[in-house]
Amino acid sequence: MCYITDMGSFARIHPEIQAARRRLEEARSALCQEHRAGLPGPQTGYRLSDLTDSILVQTFQMALPEGGADLPDRVAVVAHSGLGRRDMSPYSDVDVMLLYGGPRSERLLAFSRNFLQLLSDLRFQVGFSLRSVREVTTLAAQDPVLLTSLIESRLVAGSAELFDRYWERFSKWVRRWGRLLVGRIAESRREEQARYGDTIYLLCPNVKRSRGGLRDIHLVRWLGFVVYGERDPHRLEKMGVLLPEERRRLSAAYEFLLKVRHDLHFHAQKAQDVLDRNEQVRLARLHGFVDGADLLAVEQFMRVYIEHTADVRYASSNFLAAIQRPRGVQAFLGHLFSRRVDGHYTVGPRELWANRRGVAALRGNLSEVLRLMELAALAGKRISHQTWQQIRRDAQEHQARPPAPEAIHRFLALLGCHNGLGNMLRRLHELRVLEHFIPPMRHARNLLQFNEYHKYTVDEHSIRAVEMATRFAQDAGLLGELYRAVPQKRTLHLALLLHDLGKGYGQDHSQKGAELALETCRHLGLGARETETVVRLVRQHLLMAHVALRHDLSNESVVLGFAREVGSIEFLRLLFLLTCADVQAVGPGAFTQWKFDLLAELYYRTLDHLAPDSDAGSFRQRLLHARQRLLSLVPAAVDRSWWQRQIESLPAGYLQPDAEERIVSELEQLACLPRGQALAWGRYLPDRGVVEYTVGTTDDIVPGIFHRLTGVLTSTAHSILSAQIHTLADQLVLDRFFVEDLNYQGEPPADRIAEVCRKLVDALVHPSDARPTFPQFWRGGNGAEQLRVLPEYVRWDNSTSAEHTILTVFAYDRVGLLYSITRALFELGINVHMAKIATYLDQVVDVFYVTDRQGRKIEEPRQLEHICQEVAKAIQMLDASARVAPGV
Repeated sequence: MCYITDMGSFARIHPEIQAARRRLEEARSALCQEHRAGLPGPQTGYRLSDLTDSILVQTFQMALPEGGADLPDRVAVVAHSGLGRRDMSPYSDVDVMLLYGGPRSERLLAFSRNFLQLLSDLRFQVGFSLRSVREVTTLAAQDPVLLTSLIESRLVAGSAELFDRYWERFSKWVRRWGRLLVGRIAESRREEQARYGDTIYLLCPNVKRSRGGLRDIHLVRWLGFVVYGERDPHRLEKMGVLLPEERRRLSAAYEFLLKVRHDLHFHAQKAQDVLDRNEQVRLARLHGFVDGADLLAVEQFMRVYIEHTADVRYASSNFLAAIQRPRGVQAFLGHLFSRRVDGHYTVGPRELWANRRGVAALRGNLSEVLRLMELAALAGKRISHQTWQQIRRDAQEHQARPPAPEAIHRFLALLGCHNGLGNMLRRLHELRVLEHFIPPMRHARNLLQFNEYHKYTVDEHSIRAVEMATRFAQDAGLLGELYRAVPQKRTLHLALLLHDLGKGYGQDHSQKGAELALETCRHLGLGARETETVVRLVRQHLLMAHVALRHDLSNESVVLGFAREVGSIEFLRLLFLLTCADVQAVGPGAFTQWKFDLLAELYYRTLDHLAPDSDAGSFRQRLLHARQRLLSLVPAAVDRSWWQRQIESLPAGYLQPDAEERIVSELEQLACLPRGQALAWGRYLPDRGVVEYTVGTTDDIVPGIFHRLTGVLTSTAHSILSAQIHTLADQLVLDRFFVEDLNYQGEPPADRIAEVCRKLVDALVHPSDARPTFPQFWRGGNGAEQLRVLPEYVRWDNSTSAEHTILTVFAYDRVGLLYSITRALFELGINVHMAKIATYLDQVVDVFYVTDRQGRKIEEPRQLEHICQEVAKAIQMLDASARVAPGV
């Protein structure tokens, strides 16, 4: 299938096609007005499809070649996909198949070329194919995407007899292989969800393709046709294979999601299916939401959106599970290799299910539901689809009551498990039962976190944090060692479940969360000691990440202050595990090796203060051994005193056990470096998907080393994800940058890395004060102005470090940000001695340890305020320059 866009100039297009184009644009404009006035989404789709049909019929007639009067009886124009369903959006692809019977003659090919050219002249985004009846089933058997597209086939023009023959053949083939095709269709949909979002709790979902989107409604249609020979949900309901309540929810969600998609297309004036933050704010206003005391209008709108996608996710998953439940020999073997539990439940090879007595025991009995979940967790089995359906129907029919003491006891026991705990908590949340044990979950349900750092809603992030912690049980490293040693895991799991539930109250969410945690612990009847631990973990859940990622861990006063806050080894271990799970739950790629190394370093350094004689061995001792190993690798005929000075000055984060040979090689190059020169080298890190650039030089080569290097990287289309400044002995400087090369997917070629290294060296050896030119693009946008709802600020801190002033910059990422900050500091006469640069999707937190040119801490408040103002001004100037940049 080929996709063709606009071809040819308007001047040489057939007058009838010109008129059809004008008619199409006028109709779109009129439909846009009716849509904004309240026209239901499906009606907009019908009318767009009918309009497209009429233009296709006209085009079909125009494309007939001379002597081709008989072609309409030998070919058929078949609409499929969205056009076939008649639910097109304004700028959807026009997917058509030209079906033919008999030989593929030259007249047929000429007609096909004419037809395709005319469709292209209409400025349709055309998905076009020329197929015989026999070819269709052969190709559909090989491609589940094509198969599902053809399930929506509909005749638009040409031979009805040919279309009927094709449809009868295709339908018989589908019914014959139906059960096999179900697996292929489901797997294809899972792959699509993996690309576009496998959860309904995404903050920037794809309305069509993310989980719970329109595509899952289509999935019900496709599966219905393959298994039952029927696509329409209303008819599937009448057949008794789709529950009435689920059909109703699917219909409501279809109306809502289709209307949202239409509006995205109308506003962008092109195909646009991603509901980004700018669009969320705009659509919230269009749908009549207004800011409230606790929730913004956009948060209210997205709650409604997620409720609809939750309904779609559940209904489509339920429909698929009912189709895929074991039958025949598979069901017989499942029962054969099973065992009874208490006469109520049966544990099979893969599932646990309730018999009739079990179903009766579960009805209206929350404690029994939790016991079943506990049994499933202990057995490592999933609860069968049929049993869960019974539990869900019962929960919908009976309003949940406050949990009895026995139910609370079982919930706490469930929290202490790790097998499948995340999934169990999601199911309780889906039933609206979890909020009876954790009352703040009611407020957090589908609550948007309106920033780009988090990828998920508050409730989903909290459950994922628990899920991440339970995965530590299989970790072979430090996280697994500490997690397995936690004697009462429910304390950690409960703190993770609660840690972010203070959001959405208009105040410090850590403090509010601690208040809610105290109320929840009392509600659950926890003892005083466990309550104190949970409340402290929630209140201080940001502390460890803040210290590790923003402060100089070689400064003993920083570590000592953190150790005083933590107070005990037990709490340190819990806080470390909670912090790592929390960062992992933010979203894919959030928990980098760099972050783990810093958190682990802080953990070990703090452990030295709290338990200097611990069996794990002191952090200082491990560093000493690491430095000794490096020294043992030094070549014999060298100045060992120079090497000793350099190795002693290497920061702890640089001393990786698997990098010793590389470190020695880098120091060898620095040892031969003449004054006034620089070296640079780069390497691709496949496990992180980034390029590491390292620059070695002396600190007197040129003023403003750091901003010159950032200028090179940004001007060569790199996104700087993190940066580290290392000042070694004898005035040597070793700066490391971890970057994403925006010109390449995956590993850049060797000559690209070599070119960037050459430019990094040139920037220091042959410096220029001219500002670099930055490429005017950025990842992840759709052309709209970036939406910023959180404040940007620059703050100073003179209490943490004895030798340096600490400047912290929180800002939204944009091209040239780090360069502008560091150049402004240079122009203000500020020396940067250490920097921690961290990028979180579209936000950065940059921390700089600075002094004046004489190496003194900056003490004067007015000077500090002036520095902060000038850095903030430099950030704001980036937006002004972007608005006037050519081509933007």
